[in-house]
Formats: sequence, C-alpha cells, structure tokens
Amino acid sequence: MLEFGLKDAIDILCVAILLYQIYRLMKSSGSLNIFYGILVFIVVWIVVSQMFEMKLLGSIFDKLVSVGVLALIVIFQEEIRRFFLTLGSQRRLSRLMRFFYNKNLAEDDETDSVLPVVMACNYMSKNLIGALIIIEREMSLTDIVKSGETIDARISTELIKNIFFKNSPLHDGAMIISHGRITAVGCILPISHSLHIPKDLGLRHRAALGITQQSDAIAIIVSEETGAISVAMQGEFRLRLDGTELESILNNNLKP
Repeated sequence: MLEFGLKDAIDILCVAILLYQIYRLMKSSGSLNIFYGILVFIVVWIVVSQMFEMKLLGSIFDKLVSVGVLALIVIFQEEIRRFFLTLGSQRRLSRLMRFFYNKNLAEDDETDSVLPVVMACNYMSKNLIGALIIIEREMSLTDIVKSGETIDARISTELIKNIFFKNSPLHDGAMIISHGRITAVGCILPISHSLHIPKDLGLRHRAALGITQQSDAIAIIVSEETGAISVAMQGEFRLRLDGTELESILNNNLKP
C-alpha cells in the first residue's frame, strides 16, 4: 500500500507551480494552444507507457519526447531567455539584499513617479496627443533603450508632455522609464503579431503588446485618434481607462 507523506505533497505542489508558470508563459506569448497540446501529449504518453505498457508505441513516444524537448527549446527560446533574465534580475537581487540587511530603506522611486505620468497621460488624452510609455520592472530593457535617444532625466509632467508634443522630434517611438527616471525616448519596440488584437487598435498598441509579451514591463498607450488611455501588461490589454484607474494599476504593480 502506497503511503502519502509530506514529501509527496511538496512534490505535487512543485509540479503544480511549474505547470502554472508554464501556462502563464504560454498565455503571455500567445501560445496557449501549444500548452494544451503538450498536456494532451503527456497524458497520452503516460497512459500508453505506464498504464497499458505498450512497448512499441511507448518507445515511439519516448523518442518523440526526447526530440520534442529540443524542439520546444528552439520554439520558445525568447520565453526561456525571459524566464532566466527574470531570475537573475539585478533589481530583484537588490531587493533581496535590502530585505535581509536593511528593511528600513526607502522604497524604489517608481511609485513616486506615478502621479506625474498619470497627469501627463490625462493631458495628452484630452488633447489627442499620441504617446507610448514603457515602465521597466524586473527585466532589463537595455536593448530597447539602445534603440532610442538616451536622456536620463527626472520624471515630470511637463517633460513628458513636451516630448510627445506633435512637433517634437522625439515624439515618435516609445519613452522608457527605469528606476524612477526617464531613461530614453524615441525607442523602437517589437511588434506583436497576435491575431487577437482588436482591429481598431493601431501600431502603438501592437508595439505595447509586443514588449509586454517579451518582458514584464508595463506599457501605457494614449491613442492619437480617440484619446483613449490603455495599459498593456503580461501580453494583455486593459482598454479605455480613466486617470483614476491608470493610477490604481500603476500603484498596484510598481510597489517593491
């Protein structure tokens, strides 16, 4: 008779957490159907190999699994790279050190920069000024920063409004905010090719979704046509927000 102990419970819990993280990874990258397909394949493999003990079919499935692992690494190399970048994030390590050595240190500057960003977005929304603001979190956006103009400036409402003013030479592209400062402007973002993006959303929204599919950044979009404020996070949109909703989302997701 099999005994179920604490070690077995921890084992099951770890597998559940691993499957959930893979599910989130697949969902954010728009590959959820592949995740379901992998689960079906694993169930069939277990049934064939373990329950019915079909040696020939089981050996074929064993070979497919060994090859399939390599194929998945090639297909999801960006997602795997993002996972390890998140684990090794310098900001996460610094927060861990702060937790152990000095719990009384001040919080990161991100939450202090929320209000100027919200006020700037409200102004641009009312005046139909298009904008794309990317706020870095755990994962570094160094490659994205290199594609634009580095300015390293303190965040202010007036500066954001002037950068995205229609006649400004830097209004095209995205603004990157990192560690509570405007790091770069005019940056080029990866474009999402998801088929689930509503037809009425333009290139800014596709770029915002693209960067959130490849990183944990928060993207704020102000539509030039309608003035609508939207947020993209983890490969999903939150559309047509007002200033209060935007402030709440940023405060809730930028706390250390």
